[in-house]
Amino acid sequence: MTIKEAQYTVDQWIKTHGVRYFSELTNMVILTEEVGELARVMARTYGEQSFKETDKAKSLSDEMADVLWVLLCLANQTGVDLETALKENLQKKTERDASRHKENEKLK
Repeated sequence: MTIKEAQYTVDQWIKTHGVRYFSELTNMVILTEEVGELARVMARTYGEQSFKETDKAKSLSDEMADVLWVLLCLANQTGVDLETALKENLQKKTERDASRHKENEKLK
């Protein structure tokens, strides 16, 4: 599935199963909440924290998908073509950081 197809699929799901999109501000808060849930799983999987019984059912892939879902919603609501935006962002990073990371002593 391309990013463009993902945006379309989410939009169709909202129109079919949802009543409407939540407001942009509400979705921004939900995105922050979902990133927090992803961070919780990351901290327990890769960090020093242990899983609580209630956290054991949480899946890294599902939490990442939740973050992506809300980001796709926000893109749809604000008219952002994420596929184009990502291509442009990658080009910007490529030009700006062509040698920056290779020259970073901290990464050697």
